[in-house]
Amino acid sequence: MTVDNVPELLDQMKIRVSRENNRAVSFTNKEAAYYYTQSHLNDHPEHAYFEGMNVAKNRIFGGYTLYADGQELDNELAEVTVSPYSLVRTHGRLTEELWLFDYRNVLEVIVSGASTEIGISLKGEALEYLKLEGNTALFKAMEGEWIVALRPGKEQPLSEKDGVFLTMAAAGGFFIACARTAEEAVKLIEDTERQADALKGERVRRLAEFLQNNVYLSSSNEELTLALNWISLTMDQLVTRQQGEGIYAGLPWFNEYWGRDQFIAMPGAVLVSGQFETARQILLSFAEYQNRDAASKYYGRVPNILAPENIDYHTTDGTPRFIIQLQDYVKYSGDTALIEQLYPAVCSSIEGSLRYWVDEKGYLTHDDNETWMDARDAELKSYSPRDTRANDIQALWYGQLRAGVYFADYMQDQEKAERWGRVADRLQKNFAADFHDPAYPYLADRLDADGVPEFTLRPNQLFAFDLFDDRAFKDTAVRTAWEELVYPWGTASLDRRHPFFHPFHLTEQYHKDEAYHNGTVWTWLNGIAMQRMIEAGQEETAYELFSNMNRQALELGVVGGLSENQDAYPQEGASRAKLTGAYLQAWSNSEQLRVWYQYFLGIRPDLILGKVTLAPRMPQELTDVQVRVKAGEGSIEADYSSASGGEQVFVFCFAGVELAAIVDVSPFELLEIPVADGNELRIMLNGEKLMAELLDGNGQLAGQWSADISADRAAQQLQSDKIFDGVQFAEPLALSEHPVMERRSAAVDGKTVAVDAKTAAVDGKTEE
Repeated sequence: MTVDNVPELLDQMKIRVSRENNRAVSFTNKEAAYYYTQSHLNDHPEHAYFEGMNVAKNRIFGGYTLYADGQELDNELAEVTVSPYSLVRTHGRLTEELWLFDYRNVLEVIVSGASTEIGISLKGEALEYLKLEGNTALFKAMEGEWIVALRPGKEQPLSEKDGVFLTMAAAGGFFIACARTAEEAVKLIEDTERQADALKGERVRRLAEFLQNNVYLSSSNEELTLALNWISLTMDQLVTRQQGEGIYAGLPWFNEYWGRDQFIAMPGAVLVSGQFETARQILLSFAEYQNRDAASKYYGRVPNILAPENIDYHTTDGTPRFIIQLQDYVKYSGDTALIEQLYPAVCSSIEGSLRYWVDEKGYLTHDDNETWMDARDAELKSYSPRDTRANDIQALWYGQLRAGVYFADYMQDQEKAERWGRVADRLQKNFAADFHDPAYPYLADRLDADGVPEFTLRPNQLFAFDLFDDRAFKDTAVRTAWEELVYPWGTASLDRRHPFFHPFHLTEQYHKDEAYHNGTVWTWLNGIAMQRMIEAGQEETAYELFSNMNRQALELGVVGGLSENQDAYPQEGASRAKLTGAYLQAWSNSEQLRVWYQYFLGIRPDLILGKVTLAPRMPQELTDVQVRVKAGEGSIEADYSSASGGEQVFVFCFAGVELAAIVDVSPFELLEIPVADGNELRIMLNGEKLMAELLDGNGQLAGQWSADISADRAAQQLQSDKIFDGVQFAEPLALSEHPVMERRSAAVDGKTVAVDAKTAAVDGKTEE
């Protein structure tokens, strides 16, 4: 190791990757650069193009090949270990270690164990070798106006032979930097090498402190701890400073800030981890680019795309999510100053919709391709049409209105609070009537331009359950969605019985964008699917999916992270579906973390109302868990344990906060207990009684409470349990039952080719 005293927590997170698994490995510099490779062989059909260093959406160079003592090092034969901070390949007696430095476009490749000389060649067909200047090789990057500098360590000489750059073994490796000019790149290497050990130590400390202070987790369940620590760190990789504070939508394609993705990811990415200043800056950044042209039909919208050279407003759901996340941020942080600062943005967002997009029933109308299901063909025709009133859009609009009322009340703007509240009430009343038909055990996906409901079964309905109160129907709809859409590996975008269902995302049978929202699994949807199960008291069922996602992070795809997509069906002979799409997707990681904190742990602060909900729903497998959640300037530490006799104990310690704790442990009556800085709240469940004790800062008893089982809650849970009795994951049907597999292929010269196989932009997210 080149860094002394690596914290034990990080040291224990190392993952060995076998040649057979050949996993993706990715690091960012927390700014605008990322480095991507595969552990043994760069052969991924979608991602191989992005091998190497990428900066601000430009490919810089395409990886490297190493040489030692006259021999090329074969990665396929290497033993590979990946840690959160570096990649290590062991080639017999030789060791290769790769580091990317924080906030610098610099890569260090350490080579140890060589006897005489070491060498390196940079890959990339479009990489242009310029010259050898002293002991520095200079290149023009593959894309963009960037210069690449390559230099051996310890001021050793450098020579070039047949594209291989050679130096003495004493150099210990190479530094590779990327900058706008050769002079800048050389200075960057010099400065980095001078303090390399310190910089690497800072990176390691940053990662360890993030786990200890922001997402602290301890449990005897090693798989849970390891997976969530890894997911937390790969999530944090995507929280960057490329264009101000922001969250990359995903890698390799989406290393930019997207409104929709940003605000879907925000709770799990930065709120549950207490990164409130980052969340604040994200909100301010998007508010700065809000459309302020009152004559534009996009008045009040925040951008869907906020990239260095591209700002786009063509999405309906990004703006409601922006307002809802402003509310969530305030609940976690208690930052009332931002309410006052952004209240004009709240007003514009709602008034713009009311002026241009809201119909007489209170529905938020929208164009096609303006929901998250936005894939279209080369002629811009939607593959999954959802205009003009999609159910998830109505749910988000309702949430935006209610958040608006929340802010208007705070600002004492009674006129807007009442007017927006009336629109929300009208919307809720009409939604319950228009989207529900007793003939279907689930909600309509949308109303068309004529107001006719369209009952394709999609997962979008799971977002809309706050719009009606019929618990039995909710439970029935959740079960229907789970058994028809939720596979053990994730939640599909379309019912497997629909004639346009596509079992595979990537196949020669059709273009991948045709399948994108018509069968393909979206990992981020697992979040709302698990949340609805937990709300129905079915945390054991939800935890099966949660555990499967943890295993994906530990065993499949990019080391430590979750993918954007998966096939709905496994390929022939496989036991689970293939990962597809972005290898690391922000909202996939973030939804796994959000559900863990807010629904399994059940810790949900609302500092504006001075409350915190404590609603743990722990699965039986977890017998002990310790966590810490930040709230405002303080924190809440939770310690959960269960004994073999069935007794459960929850201990909550409060530091720097003064709140009313709402204890919500089903099926008991709710308790409201005032807590203050230094208090410890102990909740004990045994049989039919819940007991609570509050200890002050000196450990003295400050109060006692008890709660009995609520007859209403118990009856409701009994009804839910009956509805969910025997619930199972969706299972693949025979391929012969899917017309699309036959209809979408055509034989040309004896070969099967894709129909409409032109590159199709996914609302700007072109993946080819």
